[in-house]
Amino acid sequence: MAVQQRAVAMLPTLMRALRKESPSLPQRLPSLRRAFSLYDQINLIDNVPEDQSRLQKYTDSGFTVNGVHYEGSLLCVGNLMLSWSPKKMSDITAERYVLFAYPYSKQYDPYQEILIIGTGRYIQPINPEIWKFIRSTGMKLEAIDSRNASSTYNILNEEGRIVAAALLPHGVSE
Repeated sequence: MAVQQRAVAMLPTLMRALRKESPSLPQRLPSLRRAFSLYDQINLIDNVPEDQSRLQKYTDSGFTVNGVHYEGSLLCVGNLMLSWSPKKMSDITAERYVLFAYPYSKQYDPYQEILIIGTGRYIQPINPEIWKFIRSTGMKLEAIDSRNASSTYNILNEEGRIVAAALLPHGVSE
């Protein structure tokens, strides 16, 4: 009982001492993502193996791959980058994809398992003739806007997947 009375009597003194000596707390607490991830230690854009292509930047008129800028449309087959003539979606026909037809595709060993079509600024419908032709080669087809197509290509390529991309510049909107 005496100990309890002494503790109660000391309480106001203890409270004053804590107010005077309170440590300054940081204004913002770190986010959980930052505190519990390796995000700061990972730099996917700059740490690219020399034998691997990486789309680093896109503009309204072209793409930058491993520090080299390509104007216009781009065809990426594995780590091979080719200028591609279509300027808009209506220019794309099945003949533009003859590179992926059976006799030609075997020269790119191993065979591409997926083709990503970057349709420009917006997702656009793909001509059914193109769908049929690409599917006949055994590849899967993904048609998305060029910004997301670039990212998807990078991710799949980094995973070691056998991927190809046919990309219209981001500025294409029809």
